[in-house]
Amino acid sequence: MRRSRGLAAALALTLAGAGTGIGIVLIPQASAITQPVAFTADNLPTWQPNGTVFAMAEANGTVFAGGTFSAVRPPDGAGGAEQEAVNFVALDAATGAPSSCKLSFTADEGGATVRALTVSKDKKTLYAAGWFGAVNGTPVSGLAAINIGTCTPKASFHPRFPATVRALAVSDDTLYAAGDFSTVEGAPRGRFAAVDAASGALRPFVADADEPGRAVAVDNDGKNVLLGGDFFTVNGAKSHALAVVNATTGAVAKTYGSIPPDSVVTHIAADATGYYTANEGTGGGAFGGRIALGTDFGEKWRDRCLGATQFVLPYDGVLYSSSRAHDCSLEGQFPDGRNNSLLAQLTDHAGAAPAPVGGFVRSPAKLGWHPTADGGPGAGIGARVMAIAERSGTKYMWVGGEFTQVNGAPQRALTRFASTGDVGAPTTPVASVSSVGPGEVQVRWRAGYDQDDSRLTYRIYRNGSTTPVATVGADSLEWQRRQVSWTDTTVKAGVSYSYQVTATDAAGNTSAPSAGVSVTVPHAVVAYPNQIRADGAGLYWRYDDTVSPYVADSSDGGNTGGVQLGAPALRQTPGAVTGASTAMGFNGTGQQVYSDHRETVGSSYSIETWFKANSPRGGKLVGFGNNTDRNSTEGDKQIYLTDTGRIFFGVDSGGAKTLSTGPTETFNDGKWHHVVATQGPSGMALYVDGQAKGTLGVTGSRPIEGFWHVGGDALGSWPSRPAGDFFAGQIDETAVYPKVLTQAQAKNHFDLAKAPTDTVSKVNATEDTYIDQGAPTTPYGASTSLAVRGTSAYETYLRFDTPAAPAGQVLKSAVLQVKTTTAAGAGTGDTVSVVPVTGTWSGAGTSFKTKPTLGTAPLGSFAGVPDGSGVRTAQLDTAALSTVLGTSYSLGLTSTGTDPLWIWSSEATAADAMPQLVLTFGAK
Repeated sequence: MRRSRGLAAALALTLAGAGTGIGIVLIPQASAITQPVAFTADNLPTWQPNGTVFAMAEANGTVFAGGTFSAVRPPDGAGGAEQEAVNFVALDAATGAPSSCKLSFTADEGGATVRALTVSKDKKTLYAAGWFGAVNGTPVSGLAAINIGTCTPKASFHPRFPATVRALAVSDDTLYAAGDFSTVEGAPRGRFAAVDAASGALRPFVADADEPGRAVAVDNDGKNVLLGGDFFTVNGAKSHALAVVNATTGAVAKTYGSIPPDSVVTHIAADATGYYTANEGTGGGAFGGRIALGTDFGEKWRDRCLGATQFVLPYDGVLYSSSRAHDCSLEGQFPDGRNNSLLAQLTDHAGAAPAPVGGFVRSPAKLGWHPTADGGPGAGIGARVMAIAERSGTKYMWVGGEFTQVNGAPQRALTRFASTGDVGAPTTPVASVSSVGPGEVQVRWRAGYDQDDSRLTYRIYRNGSTTPVATVGADSLEWQRRQVSWTDTTVKAGVSYSYQVTATDAAGNTSAPSAGVSVTVPHAVVAYPNQIRADGAGLYWRYDDTVSPYVADSSDGGNTGGVQLGAPALRQTPGAVTGASTAMGFNGTGQQVYSDHRETVGSSYSIETWFKANSPRGGKLVGFGNNTDRNSTEGDKQIYLTDTGRIFFGVDSGGAKTLSTGPTETFNDGKWHHVVATQGPSGMALYVDGQAKGTLGVTGSRPIEGFWHVGGDALGSWPSRPAGDFFAGQIDETAVYPKVLTQAQAKNHFDLAKAPTDTVSKVNATEDTYIDQGAPTTPYGASTSLAVRGTSAYETYLRFDTPAAPAGQVLKSAVLQVKTTTAAGAGTGDTVSVVPVTGTWSGAGTSFKTKPTLGTAPLGSFAGVPDGSGVRTAQLDTAALSTVLGTSYSLGLTSTGTDPLWIWSSEATAADAMPQLVLTFGAK
């Protein structure tokens, strides 16, 4: 979430402690987030260590943090002085400030560090482990027990661990340890050991591993212990990185061989339904995700996201994790890109688990909880450890590590998030609008994003009204912001409509409204786009967008928007088809558009686009790849232009299989060309400018979960590939269909590009004023509002410089649009007539005493105008208007009643305030 605050008719829908007193934050209770996520993503002010936090635990509203640091300081912007904190700090869960408990972990040799913390079940004892020799001067050896009530080390508890201890787990009477050690109390213990939880005496538990231990957890019934680490054997039995042993003896109960050899287990956690591992790999592509085990220790699912998971924390049905997850392609989620440090997902699938992919059951999808943290110095791990604490009925998720920023603002090593107090609003939607036939407007927008709300509510406002005409709910995540659309079926032909969209999260935080977008509804179907939709396009990019980075999908319900990369040139004219539609320009050096969500493509499909090129360099026109803003490492279904101007269509079916235009045909001639490529049960086909260019009996292609790319992406070693991957020129009217188009359909699309279309001219008033009988000598040409009433009289005069009809076209519709002001009672119950002004007038000089004469024959009327600021329209007599085209023409607004109408003038600054004539011209 970002820090912004917010703003009925027959409609069709698509998609449907004791602290120091410093840094105290009051949490508003009236808040909500998208369940089952339990915490907001709004980080709270928290004291900050000057190093790295490796371990955390909590008890009774106090959070304990251990690591490698020497001091803590207040949150940025808060008062107070830095305090000494030698590798340990205790903090109030609710305020984020240090408590009165002060402990120093020190060592005579080497740098002391605390690597593990855990609390006894009765919440009276804190166990700390790592590399240190004393706590507040009391001698210990790598492991200490702290009386929580008195904040003092237990001097009688001092088992000797001669090497670093990295993990702890405690049962009712036994403390288990994992680390680098090979002996404990002088007795052989290979990386795992157990001591009496009260006395520290060594237990007969033996679970010797050949490589370091990093994680340990007691199972739910206390009979077994799960071990994690780097090892390949435990007590001589082969088991890499994970094993289950008897809690009393250490005898091996279950081994594992499915974790890759370059991956280790860094943490293990449990809930009532099973166990979860955090994994970290070494080298490119190594397993660094998460594994869920059942209570029988069998694997339930595996999250194969790449990115060094450090910690897992199951809570209330959700698994929270800290990692450097940067590529979740194997999970069908975000592609390789930036690190995602904090993630949440369900602990198990809702319903039946999906079929395995690549030998493993995929993990439950990620949820809408996405605070961010940078990697920080050193190893660049970022978030390393998590803990949940409660104070006064509010729960807090604490996160520690080596990060230096949280949610883009400075915050080092510690941060926290509350279960209440969601204050961040979603991002502002980016809207677009289109109408390709009478009685219908498609409003569409790129879904907003909120860091802790995946389900957002969108409200659509029409013509400046403060009351929404529709409300739509839709899901989105940071990496998946699919287009949302809604169809307004209450519109009239020849009338211009404007729309804005807001996004609201579950707590009621509302984004700013989107920039207004407008469209004039045509009198007749627009032939080309209507046919593309009718033929079943599931993706249809027309490139009429006015802002970056969104490309609207004009298909009927496909909702596959595009994202611009590298700022391609918008609204290039003329486009490939007749009418006002525009194209997009690409510079050949990195600009492209990719689709907004991952998908698979069926065995039958068609790809269609128009392009114009006039340079001796080719590039990708359309293709399918496995990444978005980085070069895809897998690609298929490619249409590309060679440097000599030939067109190739290729699929990967056991190697590249291609169709192409002839060696003497060139299509880089500066003209628009139309390409359709299909594949289905009969094989491949290629059509250019409505003509068949070849077929090939290849029905297979590469199964990729990926994204559509237009204008660029990696071409690798495809046959006759151009020198560069990126196209230089213009592209228009790209469509993808989930079926095979016939040659006749391809030819029809090519021909329809030349079909005549209506021309719409929106003419703003060049001058306006009104007269007031009660102020007979006062001119109102500079007023920001205009008025109409019969008694006592107000009359409004509007002047327009009308255009001549375009060649071969006649006026088909004329509509006057005005907008009522925000004043109370601005509407009227009386009929307001629109008449021609036959006399002379000026804004500066006309008053009631010098008012012009008016025609008697009405050109149109407003049959009553409701209160509330909004755009109002009146259909005008086209025959009368046709005779004055190409001239400066004046309209008067009059009434015979006593209820005044107040509208904005051309001097007003309100959105859509300008009085306007909307003129639609069509073929004779």
